[in-house]
Amino acid sequence: MTKTSADNKSIEADGNDGGDPVTLRVSDVEAKMRLDKWLVLHLPELSRARIKSLIEKDEALQKDGETFTNASWKIREGETYTLTPPPIEDAIPKPEDIHLTVLYEDEHLIVIDKAAGMVVHPAAGNWSGTLVNALLHHCGDTLSGIGGVARPGIVHRLDKDTSGVMVVAKHDKAHHGLREQFSVHDIERVYHAIVHGAPRPGVGTIDAALARAGADRKKMSIVDEEEHSSARHAITHYKMLEKFGTGLAKIEGDSIASLVECRLETGRTHQIRAHMAHIGHPLLGDPVYGRTGVAGLKPGTPASDAAIAVLGSFRRQALHARQLGFIHPITDEEMFFETDPPEDFARLLESFRKL
Repeated sequence: MTKTSADNKSIEADGNDGGDPVTLRVSDVEAKMRLDKWLVLHLPELSRARIKSLIEKDEALQKDGETFTNASWKIREGETYTLTPPPIEDAIPKPEDIHLTVLYEDEHLIVIDKAAGMVVHPAAGNWSGTLVNALLHHCGDTLSGIGGVARPGIVHRLDKDTSGVMVVAKHDKAHHGLREQFSVHDIERVYHAIVHGAPRPGVGTIDAALARAGADRKKMSIVDEEEHSSARHAITHYKMLEKFGTGLAKIEGDSIASLVECRLETGRTHQIRAHMAHIGHPLLGDPVYGRTGVAGLKPGTPASDAAIAVLGSFRRQALHARQLGFIHPITDEEMFFETDPPEDFARLLESFRKL
């Protein structure tokens, strides 16, 4: 395969599919461009973020025969770069014997208690070990295909590090019925979150649209729904259940953390995490929207030392999908499921109760 540079000089290329190397040479008119931007011009099938990752993380680029990892490098005339993408992985998920905690199952659907740390469906960087891989093993060929090859049966999802109740459809009619309930907000979804500080008022509604945060595709931002074309309407109802460390807060009567119940009226990506951060109370342990440490929590007492130690070992956002209620899409039976939070969440909660 041959590509052409900006000044029409021939650029050697051996192909760019499935790990085949692509060799490119910098022309005089291209000099001083950023390396990642230049590569995007010649390899439009790869996003700039993907190219940057290949350079910096996968070390898939060579400059004049040597590994080169500086994506922001200003290229120079005559330099030769060879990019070798990793082989394309099979996009069709395979069954894997992974333990599932099944709360309910019939021939139409399955309800599970998802463990924290489990990705819901395969995607770049997580082609195995997902909930879909586990479901394919557990359910065999019964899963609905309406969610796509990579997401069979998936009606809704939880973030990788969020634990709790999920429902999965086993065939298309069940999938359609559940999706309809989600789309018109007829699903009861209740989460428990441990957050920084204590919301004031203790009961409220957050009505704030969400959209991807610019270049950071892993983060959601609060946006003006009328001005942002990709804005998604989002509503969260919250209620503070418990306050922790009231005597440790800077403001008298305040607290350093609290347990909050969140009821979703809509179900957007990172909705609770982004909404709680928006009102000044991000979730404990949240690597994207959270804070380091907890204001007012200082060593010096057995209770504080214990809470600091537990928080230090807590490696995820403190969020658990506690309740899920819906109408069975086939039998019309009212279904309701509730699970207690897993051990790590319960341990963190108990340590803050002792402050």
